[in-house]
Amino acid sequence: MNTTNPGALSDIRVIELGQLIAGPFCGQLLGDMGADVIKVEPPEQGDPMRNWGHGDAKLWWEVVARNKRSVSANLRVTEGQDIVRKLVAHADILIENFKPGTMEKWGLGPDILHAINPRLIIVRVSGYGQTGPYSSRAGFGGIGEAMGGWRYIVGDADRAPSRMGVSIGDSLAATYGCMGALAALHAREKTGKGQVVDSALYEAVLQVMESLVPEYMVSGHVRKRTGSILEGVSPSNVYPTSDGEYLIGANQDAIFGRLCKAMGQPELANDERYATHVARGRHLGELDDIIADWTRTLTVDQLEALMIEHSIPAGKIYRAQEMLEDPHFEAREALVEVESDRWGKFKMQNSFPKLSDTPGSIRRLAPGEVGQHNAEVYVELLGLDEAELARLAAAGAI
Repeated sequence: MNTTNPGALSDIRVIELGQLIAGPFCGQLLGDMGADVIKVEPPEQGDPMRNWGHGDAKLWWEVVARNKRSVSANLRVTEGQDIVRKLVAHADILIENFKPGTMEKWGLGPDILHAINPRLIIVRVSGYGQTGPYSSRAGFGGIGEAMGGWRYIVGDADRAPSRMGVSIGDSLAATYGCMGALAALHAREKTGKGQVVDSALYEAVLQVMESLVPEYMVSGHVRKRTGSILEGVSPSNVYPTSDGEYLIGANQDAIFGRLCKAMGQPELANDERYATHVARGRHLGELDDIIADWTRTLTVDQLEALMIEHSIPAGKIYRAQEMLEDPHFEAREALVEVESDRWGKFKMQNSFPKLSDTPGSIRRLAPGEVGQHNAEVYVELLGLDEAELARLAAAGAI
């Protein structure tokens, strides 16, 4: 951990009300950049992310809750809502990812919060956004991926739409929510006023769908599932080797010429079937077969050496173990080691992107207990005394 570098957002305080992925990941990004993130969790049970993950050890919480302080507050009771209103007076950003209308039902809508703190930036992440005919519907990341066009084009053509192995819809909405918050901070410097950042899951996915909609409108083209390849882009695929698989991306003309030389078949670069980007796209299948017949004769390491020698974009298919062994990950500190009382030493992804002067860092481990920082925040920041904390706890408010 880095306890000496404060980060670019060290003067920013964030109140995180969200749970699960989209809201908390937005908070993680801001926390990594130096913000003081106060995570508000339901008393006792806390955020469900505390129990999410894969394998015997559930460590997702350790990543998504890093650089945060945990306080407990029951948002379904008046005294818990009052605590949030008091916290807002000391905050720059509030993050929530509840179903639209929930915050208003709790007396925590933007009108009330801005009356308390006009400079507050409110990041609202939801399935369909805060307006429109679908806004009141429940929505998770997968629903946003489907509506935004992602699911339809992912997978093999002869099978039902597939999904990625990570919650990409949630992460995209959180990332755009973070970007909106940073833009709103800049705008506040000029106006002195906060505003609402409305990040819908389906629209976050839509943003990365390239020219999918214009292609349909202008030419009627409908993108389809194409498995491991991109339609019309060749060669760009995972190819078999004698001891594994290897990714090659040589679809640009000059790069394809270098690949042909590496293969010992320079004549392919001038073959009318493969000489141009469009031609290679039309003959994608047969070109992949030619390349695969060649790569099968090599090991992964032999193939990689040739790709480096001929300056061809290519790479191994990484799992966690390859990341931990790779010198480039180590040199750039892409993974950073932390040590917790519960799990001991382990590595996780470092703060990203990298800033030259005010880099982000992991300064604080994920809070082990729900409300671990109640006294620290409620006493020092809000001025509550121990007797009041005891009374709120007895009333089920914290």
